[in-house]
Amino acid sequence: MQYQDFQVITDFVRSLYGQSFVPLHRPVFEGNERQYLTDCIDSNFVSSVGVKVDEFEQKIAEFTGSGYAIATVNGTAALHISLLLAGVMPDDEVITQSLTFVATGNSILYAGAHPVFLDVDIDTMGLSADALEHFLNNNIEMKNGAAINKSSGRRIAACMPAHIFGMPCNIEKIVELCRHFGIQVIEDAAESLGSFVEGQHTGTFGTFGAFSFNGNKIITSGGGGMIVTNDQEMAKRAKHLTTTAKQPHPYEYVHDEVGYNYRMPNLNAALGCAQMERLSEHLQIKAEIARQYDEFFNTQKWQFVKNMPGTIVNHWLNAIIMDSKEERDAFLEFSNKAGVMTRPIWKLINTLPMFSHFQSDGLTHSRWLEDRIVNLPSSVPDGALP
Repeated sequence: MQYQDFQVITDFVRSLYGQSFVPLHRPVFEGNERQYLTDCIDSNFVSSVGVKVDEFEQKIAEFTGSGYAIATVNGTAALHISLLLAGVMPDDEVITQSLTFVATGNSILYAGAHPVFLDVDIDTMGLSADALEHFLNNNIEMKNGAAINKSSGRRIAACMPAHIFGMPCNIEKIVELCRHFGIQVIEDAAESLGSFVEGQHTGTFGTFGAFSFNGNKIITSGGGGMIVTNDQEMAKRAKHLTTTAKQPHPYEYVHDEVGYNYRMPNLNAALGCAQMERLSEHLQIKAEIARQYDEFFNTQKWQFVKNMPGTIVNHWLNAIIMDSKEERDAFLEFSNKAGVMTRPIWKLINTLPMFSHFQSDGLTHSRWLEDRIVNLPSSVPDGALP
């Protein structure tokens, strides 16, 4: 009976996409991508200097409603620089979640800091404001204006919640809690371009937000990321640090601090600019796919993951919650063998060897979701764009 249920799901997915093999999430290049790339090649500006980098930054700033946007080579670099600009120092601590892509944790280690893993909410899969409030009220003491973890004696400098699969977490309450304790908030918005909370774009609630334009994201620049902020001075510092901290000069090479070669190349930005021209259409089509999934799973025994009231979701990756890890594993094997790509959510990163010794709470919801979440194909179908 179980495999008959699985077959019903895979048949429905094929009916959505009209093809025998259905990828999980593929890029769509049906606009000006080829022309803009050719323009870059013809201009000879293919590296980190070029008009498309500035244009891509402007498009993201305007779309998200942020004051400034700084393009980087990938989302991990955007997170790393954001941590440094937020004042995170070696041996500080950064509160985050374990149910996330490994880049969230890696960026904290790059800064020389220690992650503290707290639980997530079942309905958003993002950092739980309730878990955060409990931790802060029971584990923090204020010393000279700094939030000190009583168990480790270290300063908690920042909090990095993630908007999983484009689903906004309870970011407003998280920011409010962190502000009370003097903790900077950096939003891992890598997956949430096009997601809003009460009309405000994700990534713009904290001091910094970081987006990703990897090949599997809702739009792609091949590889790339973006820092957004409303702080003009921080934006200038971000651009400086991501361009090897080189002081402007027509020909001299003077670097005034340790910088990073994190600037996005013009070629990637050209691809991103073309993708941004179709983003609104992508979002509309993906919302319709999600609607059809929701309608379908209303007749099935598994729960389709829906957005919370007051939020608009980009539907980057649609997800269902299965009844058990055993059922999840059986469906993953069945569907992928049938040519319908599905995947589990990530392993909790505190179970990975480089993160296993860091502090965490019980992670009850995180472990429950890890065993049950399955992502379904969520691409824009071929020919769907006019």
